[in-house]
Amino acid sequence: MSVLNAQNTKLLVGTYTNNSKSEGIYVFNFDSKTGKATLANSVAADDPSFLTVSPDKKFVYAVNELGNDKGGGTVSSFSFDNSNGKLQLINKQATQGEHPCYVSIDKSGKNVFTGNYSGGNFSSFGVNDDGGLTAAKTTIKHTGSGPNKDRQESPHVHCTILSPDNRWLFVTDLGTDKIITYPFDATTGTLENKAYTETPSPAGAGPRHIAFNKTGTHVYLIEELNGAVIVYDHKDGKLTATQTIHSLPEEKQSPANSADIHLSPDEKFLYATHRINNTIAIFSVNATNGKLKHIETVPTNGNGPRNFSIDPTGNFLLVAHQNSDNIVVFKRNKKTGKLTDTKNNIAVAKPVCLVWNK
Repeated sequence: MSVLNAQNTKLLVGTYTNNSKSEGIYVFNFDSKTGKATLANSVAADDPSFLTVSPDKKFVYAVNELGNDKGGGTVSSFSFDNSNGKLQLINKQATQGEHPCYVSIDKSGKNVFTGNYSGGNFSSFGVNDDGGLTAAKTTIKHTGSGPNKDRQESPHVHCTILSPDNRWLFVTDLGTDKIITYPFDATTGTLENKAYTETPSPAGAGPRHIAFNKTGTHVYLIEELNGAVIVYDHKDGKLTATQTIHSLPEEKQSPANSADIHLSPDEKFLYATHRINNTIAIFSVNATNGKLKHIETVPTNGNGPRNFSIDPTGNFLLVAHQNSDNIVVFKRNKKTGKLTDTKNNIAVAKPVCLVWNK
């Protein structure tokens, strides 16, 4: 891959480097008119499997998904030059657990959160003026298990995401079949070390990732183990389930190995990936109550669709395939939500996370 100097929207790609040809994080110039990408820059990092960009676009944070055999999980901070896509390491901090798989940042840009999958816990960090991270300020450990003895023998935190109003941290726990909500004070950076509310999922469902609509009134959860999407009404940190919908054939629903979920920028459509059969489900969204209608489920044209992302214009949907070393670029029909493969594949070893400098 050659480095070009095109000035377009930047696409950042997190990867697995262990036993792969990947070196770390890759930055591409992405043309939102043609759907073509050219490499802008890259930086070496150990298993940077999930990324987030600061609100001012000057910094990038990446979890290093490492186990105790490699010193435990860490989270890295990088300065980010949007003009050329250059990333420069500032510092690293321990996530206080094994195999961190998620990182998020609050709207103030002063607080970062990581979830440790194998550790069954999550941590919060302060952000220094130079973009570097403080040591963990709060670490909260979950307890419990689920009925699936292969996947739910202990807590497995999979997502740490803030509500749009920046008041609540929602933590999905695949191992205990719960979404747990914690009050957050952005002014002081204080995260209460006590659950405000717990929302149970069906036993053995395995909650993985969630997506909020822009106002925070609706929440969408993808269940990794049974492949369902659950729709919730949200108010003041509390969730009320209003719909459960499947998009997989019954024989593929357990274990579904579902992965990611996102709304389109106009919030008219919702998408969810399934690794059991390498597909992506397309749903229309009722503008009044947030409920879903299944449109179709189509192949992602790769193996192991992990994370996916819609570019800021809403023109394209990109799917990262961990097991086929490619990112497939789909053109989105904004009226129907349907996808067409552009054939503009991006070759990257073990891509697992896609974020934008939007």
